[in-house]
Amino acid sequence: MASRSLLANPIGAVSRYSRKSVRQSIRLVTSSAPPPTQTSALPPKTPVQEQSWLTQRVKSNPALYSLFLGVARVLGYGSPQQFANRRTLHMYNTLCANRADQEAEFWKKECALPPTFQSWFTITNLHVWLLTVRLRALPAPHGLNHIQGLIDHFFQDVEERVRTVLQPGILPPRSTSKQSFPSVFPDAKTNPRPEDASYISPARAPERLVTRHMKILKEQWSGLGMSMDLGLVRGDTEMAAAVWRNLLGGRGAKGISLPGQGGSFRRAVNLVGGLVENVEKIDVDVEEAKDDLSGVYDFEANESGRYVAYPELMQTLATHIRREALRLERLPDEVILGPRVVGREGEGVNKMVWGRVRP
Repeated sequence: MASRSLLANPIGAVSRYSRKSVRQSIRLVTSSAPPPTQTSALPPKTPVQEQSWLTQRVKSNPALYSLFLGVARVLGYGSPQQFANRRTLHMYNTLCANRADQEAEFWKKECALPPTFQSWFTITNLHVWLLTVRLRALPAPHGLNHIQGLIDHFFQDVEERVRTVLQPGILPPRSTSKQSFPSVFPDAKTNPRPEDASYISPARAPERLVTRHMKILKEQWSGLGMSMDLGLVRGDTEMAAAVWRNLLGGRGAKGISLPGQGGSFRRAVNLVGGLVENVEKIDVDVEEAKDDLSGVYDFEANESGRYVAYPELMQTLATHIRREALRLERLPDEVILGPRVVGREGEGVNKMVWGRVRP
């Protein structure tokens, strides 16, 4: 799509990328405010970006700094949409993108989610939805602007990670079809480059494959949002069912295999995203019996005891979701919106940091 737009409108493309460079310069000039103090629940601070001599010169001259901000406002840098976009970037990075790693033991052990990209997406998607619930209550047009900004940042990050995971230059070891990542859940920005015979020079992921995966992830985002919204309206039973389907893999939907009774492998079958043209020709029973190496499937007969904890686990997750939704609801709009001053868009985001699933 990017190449097509450049060829179709070269003048417009140059102008768009020129504005992008100006906004990047503005972002450096206006980053004088100190970052908010991070709590122990947050990941370590990232290194501060070194400022250029031009940035230092502009910030040291009050008159030049005011002139620069005036030009920035004329270019739309201070518009409501731009404020919302930058504010939600801080929200996404602080509250959502690293959430899977912050309580990794809970998700891996109690929820039996494997350390895969799909698990990261599911957990991140849940917290993006929780933020969206609060952003809907903002007065117009801030609500729509912030929701759009948050979803844009989410899917831009998702696409970047998908491209890295599917990058042909990164091949798994020959002995297994699963990739290993340095973090508990895979992060596209820290994907390792194995130094062995299976490594080939990096290449772009096939666009067709990326598009298919993005369609599936879009369906999952939409499905989780709709089922969780319904749970908020109908009550805890519906919320627990949404948690079971979306976060716990719907394990046990076709019964529980007990010791001595045998049992069969079952996994979820995703028929959306344009991968299957004639759904009626698919034998779901056969597909369910195939191991797709996702790590999400029904427990075997010798693990059937794990289902005993499922009712309490669903209650724990449903309670966490309602508790966090209520906590965000009680925060004033001013805290959610922030100071709305150029260079201070990240202030106050730490006040929205999630509590632990099990307090």
